Amino acid sequence: MDFIISILEQGLIYGILGLGVYITYKILDFPDLTTDGSFPLGAAISAAMISRGMNPYLALLVSFAAGAAAGCCTGLIHVKCKVRDLLSGIIMMTALWTINLRIAGTSNVPIFSKDSIFHNDFLDMLPGAIKPYRTLLIVIVLVVVTKILLDLYMNTKSGFLLRAVGDNSTLVTSLAKDQGNVKIMGLALSNGLIALSGSIFCQEERVFEVSMGTGAIVIGLASVIIGTSIFKNLSLLKATTAVIIGSVQYKACVAVAIRNFEPQDMKLITAILFLVV
Repeated sequence: MDFIISILEQGLIYGILGLGVYITYKILDFPDLTTDGSFPLGAAISAAMISRGMNPYLALLVSFAAGAAAGCCTGLIHVKCKVRDLLSGIIMMTALWTINLRIAGTSNVPIFSKDSIFHNDFLDMLPGAIKPYRTLLIVIVLVVVTKILLDLYMNTKSGFLLRAVGDNSTLVTSLAKDQGNVKIMGLALSNGLIALSGSIFCQEERVFEVSMGTGAIVIGLASVIIGTSIFKNLSLLKATTAVIIGSVQYKACVAVAIRNFEPQDMKLITAILFLVV
C-alpha cells in the first residue's frame, strides 16, 4: 500500500510539471529546456524561505512567480534577441544553475525540522486514520486546483491566442496581436507551473538539491507523450487530465522497474518506454 501511495504522490507532483511542459511542447511547439532550471528554482526558493521560518504556502506563490520570470527571460531571449528556441532554453537553464545556488546558499538545504505544507501543527491535529494519507490528499488538492485554473485560463481569449500561436501563428498576426508576446506569456505560464511543482516536491522531500532538476524535462515529456498517446481517442478526457494520468503511469513504470532491475538500468528502461509509447 505504501508503494502505491508513494507512486501516486510522486506522479501527481510531477503531473504539475507535466502541465507546464504540455504548454511548451504541445501548445507552443517550443522545445524549452528551461525546465531543468526552473524546477529546482522553485525548490531553491522554498528551501530558502522555509529555512528562514517563512510561510510555506507563500513559498508556493513566490516559486510560481519566480518560475514565470525565468520563462519570461527565455521568451525575451528568443523573441527580442532572435536566439533560436532550443538555444534560448539552454542559455536560461545554464544561468539558473548559478541563480539557484545563490538563492539556496549551498547545494544542499535540508528543511526536516521546519514547517511545510505537509508537516505543520495544524496537520498534526488530524485524526490518526487520515495522517498516513495527508500528503497524498494535499497533493491531490493542489493538482486539482492547478488543473482547473489552467483549464479555465485556456478557455479565455488569452488562452485561445496561446493555442493559436502553436497551430497557426499567421492567424494571431491577422488579429493584430504580437505572436512574440503571446509566446513569452506561454513560456512564463509554463515555467511558473514547473517551478510550482519543484516547490511542492522540495517540501514533500524536505530537502533541496541543486541537481534535482536534472532530467525534469524527460519526466515532463514522458508524462505528456504517455498521457496524450494513450488517451488520444477519448474525446471526453481533457488533455490536462491525460497529462496528469500519464505522469502517474510514468512514475509507476519507473518504480516497478527499479524494484525489479538494477538502479543503473533506469535510464535504459526509460528510453525503451519512450520508444514503445
